[in-house]
Amino acid sequence: MSDDNNNATMTMLLSFLAGAAVGVGTALLFAPKTGEEMRGKIKDLADDAVEKIKEYATEAQDKIRASYEDGKEVVLEKKNIITSAIEAGKEAMEREKEKQKAV
Repeated sequence: MSDDNNNATMTMLLSFLAGAAVGVGTALLFAPKTGEEMRGKIKDLADDAVEKIKEYATEAQDKIRASYEDGKEVVLEKKNIITSAIEAGKEAMEREKEKQKAV
């Protein structure tokens, strides 16, 4: 459940950043500046937004990898438990067969 919360939070944060970038860009378009100054500001803001999005994407990938590894470990652990239980069952069955043969 926390993975769903993390994904929802990350999506909301990215949406907020995208909205903020659009809002700032719009504000710059209506600000009384020269075209060159405006283009420079927009480029700087776009570069910053792209950098932030890359950082958040990397963090999301790291979290997904960690969740995958944790899940893989749990599956391996459960598999070992089941394998041990099956082996114990086989050994118990063999002992019972030997007892039946002796009778």
